Amino acid sequence: MDPALWSQLGGMFLAAFGAATILPFQSEVVFAGIQLAGSVPLGLLILVASVGNVLGAVVNYVLGRGIERFQDRRWFPVSPASLDRARGWYGRWGVWTLLLSWAPLGDAFTVVAGVLRTPFWLFLLLVTIAKTGRYLFLAWATASIAG
Repeated sequence: MDPALWSQLGGMFLAAFGAATILPFQSEVVFAGIQLAGSVPLGLLILVASVGNVLGAVVNYVLGRGIERFQDRRWFPVSPASLDRARGWYGRWGVWTLLLSWAPLGDAFTVVAGVLRTPFWLFLLLVTIAKTGRYLFLAWATASIAG
């Protein structure tokens, strides 16, 4: 495979992975740029972006699973009252909020899913649907705008 193709796919993976974590990354510009360049098959681009984004969400889930052990520490960023509110909110709306994990602030849903011990298979299914749907929509929007 062409080294340029590998570097574009690697960059896309890293941008998508970073965008799904609690880090302030954006992957849309990278995705659209690669798509418009036409140097990567669109299906492969969507696959790599989706896998990177889902794996970033898995990092959030794992962080959520382990974060409560630190809640007694003074530096812990979430108060017990806030954590209880998040539990109530997630209890009310349920796992379906994970379908919004693609949206701004959607990464918080993936952390809360870990904190509240959402079954991993269900988390992975819903987040994969959401994240892949995001890149499918972005591919369509980019193609529509580009003409």
